[in-house]
Amino acid sequence: MSSSPNLYLLIALAPLAGAILAGLFGTGFLGRPIGRRGAHCITILFVAISAIGSLVVLGDVLNGHTFDGSVYTWTLIGNTKLEIGFLIDPLSAMMMVVVTSVSLMVHIYTIGYMADDPGYQRFFAYISLFTFSMLMLVMSNNMVQLFFGWEAVGLVSYLLIGFWYTRPTAIFANMKAFLINRVGDFGFVLGIGLLFAYAGTMHYGEVFGQADKLAGMKLPGSDWALLTVACICLFIGAMGKSAQVPLHAWLPDSMEGPTPISALIHAATMVTAGIFMVARFSPLFELSDVALSFIIVIGAIGALFLGILGIIQNDIKRVVAYSTLSQLGYMTVALGASAYSVAIFHLMTHAFFKALLFLGAGSVIIGMHHDQDIRNMGGLRKYMPITWITFLLGTLALVGTPFFSGFYSKEHIIEAAGAANVWGASFAYYATLIGVFITSLYSFRVYFLVFHGKERFPAHDDHGHGHDAHGHDDHHHGGKPHESPWVVTLPLVLLAIPSVVIGAWVVDPMLFGKFFNGVITVLPQHPAMHELHEEWHGWVAFGLHAFQTLPFWLVVAGAVIAWYCYLINPKVPARIQASLSGLNKVLENKYYVDWVNEQIIARGARCLGHGLWQTGDRGLIDGLLVNGSARVVGWVAAVSRHLQSGYIYHYAFAMIIGIMALVTFFVLIPQ
Repeated sequence: MSSSPNLYLLIALAPLAGAILAGLFGTGFLGRPIGRRGAHCITILFVAISAIGSLVVLGDVLNGHTFDGSVYTWTLIGNTKLEIGFLIDPLSAMMMVVVTSVSLMVHIYTIGYMADDPGYQRFFAYISLFTFSMLMLVMSNNMVQLFFGWEAVGLVSYLLIGFWYTRPTAIFANMKAFLINRVGDFGFVLGIGLLFAYAGTMHYGEVFGQADKLAGMKLPGSDWALLTVACICLFIGAMGKSAQVPLHAWLPDSMEGPTPISALIHAATMVTAGIFMVARFSPLFELSDVALSFIIVIGAIGALFLGILGIIQNDIKRVVAYSTLSQLGYMTVALGASAYSVAIFHLMTHAFFKALLFLGAGSVIIGMHHDQDIRNMGGLRKYMPITWITFLLGTLALVGTPFFSGFYSKEHIIEAAGAANVWGASFAYYATLIGVFITSLYSFRVYFLVFHGKERFPAHDDHGHGHDAHGHDDHHHGGKPHESPWVVTLPLVLLAIPSVVIGAWVVDPMLFGKFFNGVITVLPQHPAMHELHEEWHGWVAFGLHAFQTLPFWLVVAGAVIAWYCYLINPKVPARIQASLSGLNKVLENKYYVDWVNEQIIARGARCLGHGLWQTGDRGLIDGLLVNGSARVVGWVAAVSRHLQSGYIYHYAFAMIIGIMALVTFFVLIPQ
């Protein structure tokens, strides 16, 4: 028996109910009848309901039951309905499980991480609201609801990144994220508008049904293919939300928010929204090789060059953040290679192991009394055994160790790039290949510096404040590092399990089975998935064969170099940095993307705004129209007052002159 729309509504609205209760009754907005314990119990309960419901729906979808229908008509414009509706198919069902399960782990983890924060209830309200927003996005069956979810996750991420609103760096970071995402969203709106203008509908299925007609149309006044322009505009939206070059600069700075939101927003949900959207719109993207080429090149640049920045970072959360940028680049490469199912597969595996790494980093930060500098760590393995082993498992999954979840998805992306036949595929293949070595190098650099080698953490005073501690939400533990409480380590263990096994478990049905049949469209002229299928002989054979392939030895090379440079001979990195000071300066300035944004784009916008203010507002509007009209009235009044003398003969003379003028006028008019 198939699930009912009522269950879908329950899944989507349960986190919203939790957010409303915790937000209105736990933050002082309508009093505080709900305390700290009540806030986390309510929100965790409702997200758990959503997660269980999502698992039920996934099982139902696997049995062949799907749903595409409206649950509420928002408004009617002419013959066009704008509706709230759900599309429940394998793609959305899988995303629902990923979003709700990772969100549930983050909710539990937050109990320990935010234990002493005065904004405790507010934080739970925000993350629950974020879960609702993301569910509305992935469950939508039309572009109106998609855009609602798209903007809602952007708004809540703004609130979460700037959660510690008394810190100037947090305020700068959330404004940066908000503004950069608006640039991408402008393109997204244009793409939706173009499709609506020429398809006449917002419903996915109806738009996709007109794909061939749209592919034959030109953008008015140009020779550009309409579908190519629409797809590129949609992908610009994905570039902002999924942090692709050059709209990526907001994501590393967003680490100013609390660690739980780094896992929720920047691993499993918000940043993957763009990847999900392109996969959902595959019937349109498949008809534009230009758009696919654009996508694969952008993804390859991110996979390689943004990963390199992770090598020089010393903040543990920023290293993981640049890792996210690199892995999003891999997903985008898969989209450009028409391997949409591989991109979604990597999205899923990445959600688990990256959430694990972010939460593991947060556990380390708690244990280190909120010192985030990896240069002040070392030897934490014996103090934090659970965090150590789970962080190691997440690292092995991230670098693509055979038989771990990340291996199956990442390896297939590299092979898909090699088999793609769009422009830029060769560059993408080599970029993703080199990226394997880069990922291994920065990942094991963090692992070795944090958990192995000599202890470098500074002495703590009686109150447990390290000399370099950030202190923004200090837990006031004294002495040496310590293992985190169970509410922090339990989510680590639960996330470590899928990080290890889920890749081997689901790779066959997701990539080569019937899981995405009828959901994702791949045309015959894009052979990547066909070639991957030809070479597939099962997860065991694939894992064993990996030991003979170049990517595996690149992983080993990265690990060995990191081990030698950061454990055996720590002087080597310093010598390399000194000999490559020019390159290091470029990397430290993050390829000067922030400089361009701040000094050229932002300053140019300020100069333009100042010019418009001086010329347009002060000169034209205030000066000419408002004050100018007042001066004209004053001049007319000043002249006309001389005509008001008070003498009757002056007025009689004026009347005679007027009569003569009128007579003359009518006499001169031709009869």
